[in-house]
Amino acid sequence: MVYYPLTTLMLAGIRDILIISTPQDTPRFQQLLGDGSQWGLNLAYAVQPSPDGLAQAFLIGAPFIGQDPCALVLGDNIFYGHELPRLLQNAHGRPDGATVFTYHVQDPERYGVAEFDRDGKVLSIEEKPARPRSGYAVTGLYFYDNDVIDVARGIRPKAS
Repeated sequence: MVYYPLTTLMLAGIRDILIISTPQDTPRFQQLLGDGSQWGLNLAYAVQPSPDGLAQAFLIGAPFIGQDPCALVLGDNIFYGHELPRLLQNAHGRPDGATVFTYHVQDPERYGVAEFDRDGKVLSIEEKPARPRSGYAVTGLYFYDNDVIDVARGIRPKAS
């Protein structure tokens, strides 16, 4: 399954990739993928000790990201479509702001849901809302400018 997100990033033109995973799975990915050079990639690895969210992943990845824009793709989604390479390259090429890929679903309360303004700009993302503000689920593919690191530092998990 790890090959799908790697291919998605490659279609965007991204070659420097940090794989963040669990303490158990990170060594397995390292053994499977190595340094990525056989695919023209530069792979690095980091451990996320517990599943504490995407903001934590950005903080773990901050030294790797440095001052560059970045992308995050979750490992459990498959992206496809005729226009996908162009959309990915456009998202990766944005100097400022963010691109969040979404998909219209019939049961948005089961997913993270994006709320949009009239121009299609994302106003908020809410995880599994009881009352979804749209029918668009967040797919697990995000492109951000470098401000995402500071934003991630300011995010506090909701109390369960």
